[in-house]
Amino acid sequence: MRQRNEQHGDRPARLAALLAALLLSACSPTFDWRESRPDGSGATLQFPCRPDRHERSVRVAETTLRVQLFSCSAGDATFSLTVGDGAEPTQVTPLLAALRKQTLANLAASEAIERPLPTIAGATPNPESVLLRIVGRRADGRRVVAHAAFFVKGLRLYQATVLAVADDSAASETLATFFASIRLP
Repeated sequence: MRQRNEQHGDRPARLAALLAALLLSACSPTFDWRESRPDGSGATLQFPCRPDRHERSVRVAETTLRVQLFSCSAGDATFSLTVGDGAEPTQVTPLLAALRKQTLANLAASEAIERPLPTIAGATPNPESVLLRIVGRRADGRRVVAHAAFFVKGLRLYQATVLAVADDSAASETLATFFASIRLP
């Protein structure tokens, strides 16, 4: 009988430990910011989740670029960094402009607001480097809001994007954390 009472005596302690573990796991943040140095990107930045890597060829203007895409989703937003190399110095600025234009077309943009690009450490100054807020539609017709930064380092083109279904999915502090963290050593 005594042994049975001791077992019941342990039950509240075990229950309390289980409840504490459940509460701690329920408090996990939506955005688990971590520094990332995506292989081959030449960039360091903060992602709110572990990014996946994809590689493919894309047609930008009259040029086929081999690009790497690093992306992940957290909350109701997708965070990505796209990296591609231009063929020669005279192509960098026109390719960056064409990449912006293609992004607007891909999102069926109904609205695009250009904003000054925050300073990106290590980026090469370029007149086509900007930050856009784009309101558009996905292929399935759903409304999306994207914040996309276009910039370069040498012959390398970059596009960093936060794509959300609604504006409030990517709060201003989330956008600031993502874009302000980008460095090109």
